[in-house]
Amino acid sequence: MKTVKDVREFWENSPLWTGETSHQAGTREFFEEHRKTVVQDCFAGALDPRTIPEKTNQDKILDLGCGPGFWVIELGQATQQEIHAADLTEAAIQLARRRTEIFGVRAKFAVENAEELTFPSGTFSHVNCQGVIHHTPNTAQCVSEIARVLRTNGTASISVYYKNVLLRNWKILSWVGKVLFSFGARLKGRGREKIFAEDDINEIVRLYDGGGNPIGKAYSKNEFIRMLEPHFEVKEIFYHFFPARSLPFSIPAFLHRFLDRKMPFMIYATLKKKSKV
Repeated sequence: MKTVKDVREFWENSPLWTGETSHQAGTREFFEEHRKTVVQDCFAGALDPRTIPEKTNQDKILDLGCGPGFWVIELGQATQQEIHAADLTEAAIQLARRRTEIFGVRAKFAVENAEELTFPSGTFSHVNCQGVIHHTPNTAQCVSEIARVLRTNGTASISVYYKNVLLRNWKILSWVGKVLFSFGARLKGRGREKIFAEDDINEIVRLYDGGGNPIGKAYSKNEFIRMLEPHFEVKEIFYHFFPARSLPFSIPAFLHRFLDRKMPFMIYATLKKKSKV
């Protein structure tokens, strides 16, 4: 059974985007390449505006699991507000802080465990948590903590890995992965070179963030909603992310946008904190 300590150790030694780039971590080139890859690969070319909170809830935003600071910059530039950023590791905080210095965004940083946040209840107007809580043992507890630190009428945007049609049917489709692997399909760096050759979907999900990644979980739409509903009104569910960069050939932009809609690997929820009964 993997623990938060195991998760912290992995990400402390393997911050997001390191191992995938030739640029030195913390340089402008490192961050610019990271942003380009997130926008092009995770959103098929255009950041989804639904990830930005409405103006009524922009005054005190927490980016939970900030990693190297992608969302800190995007939220800070979109809202012109100081962003509160938290992550499990010092390595991520250092990178995110450096990113704000380079791109001129105001932010406050804290090392936090998403399962046991130290912020007082009702602190934030909005919590942004993208692709984070599927990496921790007690994901449902993270959802509870996000709701706790939100004020009355607070909002959240949360995403996790999605058990899409490919993963749900991998037992009969794994041969396709093996064919793609034989032609060179793979994710660059971080010990993920054989991801397409795996038979176990749980191993595929775990491997996406690196061979040493201790925890990676994917959820169906119903599983995700059931986890959210005790604490939130689910305003909207939407999807993104087809990893075109892993293919052994380039695909046209229109096809990438189609696959981003029809075969996504991330599920997003726009949420409002439930009022107390």
